[in-house]
Amino acid sequence: MASFEYENTEIHFDEHGSGFPVLLIAPGGMQSAASFWESTPWNPINQLKENFRVIAMDQRNAGRSSGPIAASDGWATYTRDQLALLDHLEVDEFHAVGMCIGGPYVMGLIEAAPERVAAGVLFQTIGLSNNREAFHQMFDSWAKPLSTVRPDVSEDVWAQFRSNMYDSDKFLFNVDETFVSSVGTPLLIFEGNDLYHPSDASLRVAELAQNTTLIREWKSGAALDSAMTAFHDFLVEGAADDD
Repeated sequence: MASFEYENTEIHFDEHGSGFPVLLIAPGGMQSAASFWESTPWNPINQLKENFRVIAMDQRNAGRSSGPIAASDGWATYTRDQLALLDHLEVDEFHAVGMCIGGPYVMGLIEAAPERVAAGVLFQTIGLSNNREAFHQMFDSWAKPLSTVRPDVSEDVWAQFRSNMYDSDKFLFNVDETFVSSVGTPLLIFEGNDLYHPSDASLRVAELAQNTTLIREWKSGAALDSAMTAFHDFLVEGAADDD
């Protein structure tokens, strides 16, 4: 367990193994924290730490991390945190792996620093598909208990922050189809299939981006074994291509 501070923000993270860096962005919505990997179909930390330098972070105001809350906060705020952590660790190029809310975060990193992201993996990305109210409720379920210990943050600030995150008409909330169509970064996409992780969001990324591999079945049995192998091989290949 380690942490670093910048701009009144404290980011906690864990490092495992050595090799080409992999930034892991956990599921959990606004509560995205490294501990959530323990409840996923498989924990990529255990799989990757033998061959990669795995960096698993808690997002601000989730898990062990904390930071200010402002009406200007939104997706770009988290991208800055993620890149600040990598700068702190003196990581230049890296793989970006995200599940759930981590899908848009990976795409945000590619948008902000395309030369640094060697490859990206999106596990059942969130996306807009007749489900906006579900994301409003998810945000509120995170914000309500936090607001009790943050009396400095007004209701108007919380409302604007929520709007910045989930009121966009962009299908991944932070990036649109035009941007995704421009992405040449190798992407491995694991399809989602529920309210927060709609299938069409995964399929749309796979259709639009220029260099994608789509895995549709991956959560159990032989499909899980095959997906784990494909995931590892994809990242190994991406690291080799970067040499």
